[in-house]
Amino acid sequence: MRELLITVDHAAGDLTGQLTRAVRAAVQDGRLAAGTRLPATRALAAELGVSRGVAVEAYAQLVAEGYLVGRHGSGTRVADGVTPPGPPTPPPPAAAEPTHDLKPGTPDLAAFPRAGWAAAVRRALADAPHTDLGYGDPAGLPAVRAELAGYLGRVRAAAATPDRVMVVSGVGQGLALLARVLTRRGHGPFAVEDPCSPGTLGLLRAHGIEPVGVPVDDHGLDVAALAASGAGTVLVTPAHQYPTGVVLSPGRRAELAAWAHRTGGVVIEDDYDAEFRYDREPVGCLQGLAHDRVVHLGSVSKSLAPGLRLGWAVLPPWLAADFREAKRYTDLGTGVVDQLAFGRLLADGAYDRHLRDLRARYRARRDALVAALAAELPAARVRGVAAGLHLYLDLPDGSDEAAVVAAAGERRLRVEPVAPMRLAPGGPALALGYAGLPEHRLREAAHLLATAVAAAG
Repeated sequence: MRELLITVDHAAGDLTGQLTRAVRAAVQDGRLAAGTRLPATRALAAELGVSRGVAVEAYAQLVAEGYLVGRHGSGTRVADGVTPPGPPTPPPPAAAEPTHDLKPGTPDLAAFPRAGWAAAVRRALADAPHTDLGYGDPAGLPAVRAELAGYLGRVRAAAATPDRVMVVSGVGQGLALLARVLTRRGHGPFAVEDPCSPGTLGLLRAHGIEPVGVPVDDHGLDVAALAASGAGTVLVTPAHQYPTGVVLSPGRRAELAAWAHRTGGVVIEDDYDAEFRYDREPVGCLQGLAHDRVVHLGSVSKSLAPGLRLGWAVLPPWLAADFREAKRYTDLGTGVVDQLAFGRLLADGAYDRHLRDLRARYRARRDALVAALAAELPAARVRGVAAGLHLYLDLPDGSDEAAVVAAAGERRLRVEPVAPMRLAPGGPALALGYAGLPEHRLREAAHLLATAVAAAG
């Protein structure tokens, strides 16, 4: 076996494991081709200076795994069907990391309350009964759902009770489960705001749904256009529409609720950016107006961190059981440790205090970016500044959106084009997130964007 470079290190111990791994690797990388006859165990043991039992056990393990076959009278051979790896795929060329990242939808990750979260995990684990760590209700821990129901009723004016609140792994999972359940129930076609998040469009298409675009104006979703579309379900972001930033007006809210009741339609409310309103108290959620026709989705992705994958759905009673079963057979439930920690932050008021700190931080950053854009790009129009973590920038007339994005990238400035968010054509625009950079960096970003617009002609 010397030609195969198979050796064992006697001083390291576990000789059987060493030999098993060495032969397995030789088969996997093609040095031992299919059908190759291996030495007899006695010969191999003598070659390597080990007991015959080591070789016998290693061969037996590899036969059990399917790498080798033992045939009476013909010895041990390499099994057919083991595919050696091809040449490694070269990694794509690394793009230069942006020095000024204005990607919308991402909070200031440095603001995550690490110490507070760690303390909440410790306290929650100390107090939680052992049964909380088992397979429980796929809808989530009852105590956490009760805390969420109280919080959403108090802060978002939701008509929420613990039996209607389901814990999910972020809004994305909630939407995926609804797409499955509502399609099965015949609630189509599926309408979305136009423009809307490209991630949402991709998620729906991945589930076999081609969304119908409904235009958005300065008052939010055009409900008359929704009614004309023939849709049975509509996804909206009424607290802060993505990407335009408009807040759904009171009149449109009433019209949308009336549409749902009149047609039996379903409204999915993504409570996007609802925690961050700067000119007044946040507008109450749409679900409070029509709790029997609206599904309310929310998460901690903007308030804490998207990596937690923790969110909630508040469902009409007629939909709750189907949603719970879909959740059960998707993942058996969301991780309980994060549920316990978040429930502790809600119960202690720490989550409310964290949000108050963030609002002050993000408002200062929004103001800095808006002022810098007014000075650097006076011909552009800024919209959607009343709430959220991003703003919408209508580029100057005649701008080439793609060329501006490319020129910004050359300056290591990341901005988000609106064209991929549209289902119908529209003017050149960008969505600019401001949560992740301090004020002086945002002023630099505005200057870089102005030079990109000029360079793009």
